[in-house]
Amino acid sequence: MNKYFDFEKPIEIIDDKIKALESNNEDNNLDLIQKYNLEKKNLLKKIYSSLTSWQKVKIARHSDRPHTLDYIENMFSNFIPLSGDKKFAEDRAIVGGLAKIDGLSVMIIGNEKGNSMEKRIEHNFGMAKPEGFRKAQRLMVLAEKLKLPVVTFVDTAGAFPGKEAEERGQSESIASSIAQCLKVRTPIISIIIGEGGSGGAIALATADRVLMLENSIFSVISPEGCASILWRNTEAVQKAAKSLKLTAEDCLELNVIDGIIEEMIGGAHRYPKEQFVTVKKTIIENLEKLIKLPVEKIVADRNEKFLNITLN
Repeated sequence: MNKYFDFEKPIEIIDDKIKALESNNEDNNLDLIQKYNLEKKNLLKKIYSSLTSWQKVKIARHSDRPHTLDYIENMFSNFIPLSGDKKFAEDRAIVGGLAKIDGLSVMIIGNEKGNSMEKRIEHNFGMAKPEGFRKAQRLMVLAEKLKLPVVTFVDTAGAFPGKEAEERGQSESIASSIAQCLKVRTPIISIIIGEGGSGGAIALATADRVLMLENSIFSVISPEGCASILWRNTEAVQKAAKSLKLTAEDCLELNVIDGIIEEMIGGAHRYPKEQFVTVKKTIIENLEKLIKLPVEKIVADRNEKFLNITLN
């Protein structure tokens, strides 16, 4: 994927100028570099303050955007990966395990897309099969037994739609994951870090606190799929993206999520280190509030929240 989006062409031009000046390694270029950096900062602020829904879809899908394993590596310690659904196989599209965050033990579950073509194939582009969702259920049950809160990271275009997945009960596994999320007797925090696509996302995002990164998306279908069904034209993706109300702002307004996590101007793909700090702080703040509540209230409030969404 190109480092720059089509709407970032002015940024690319400035970066090229900066690189050219830096390669000359002349002292009198420092002032000019500083000037260009300021111009770039102002341009990014202007562009990212008025993004369209389709532009946010592109940002959510950027290949350099931090994925679940990046968050685990940079925010958690003592991570112990757990594998398999104890029924069929290990699904690398969903990663999970035990870890600590700021001294607090948690269970982590998340979609993993992969950061290279080799890794994307290994993780099936983050699209889970039934065994992946059943692994997630197993880890939730284990978290309940160990009295550990669950933190999920959602980043998937959707559940894997292949024939073999359907033969092994894809729909049932998604429904069972949602049901397990609703009844598990421990706090759950879910963060949509990129794409939150359809049932594959909801299977991990039925939580006490559902949060979205500012430039992530959450929708029942992809804009391409929506455009092909409603307008029978995949070129109507911009219209579809707007109609789907899939941005973090849209989802918060519709009460589908509980909060938005800010991103640095320019997106998480440009400033991953800063994003890790912000997300870690948000997780800790929410966990500290939830673990003080009686587990009966946590489960009751969780169920009431999602019942209200369906009724509205």
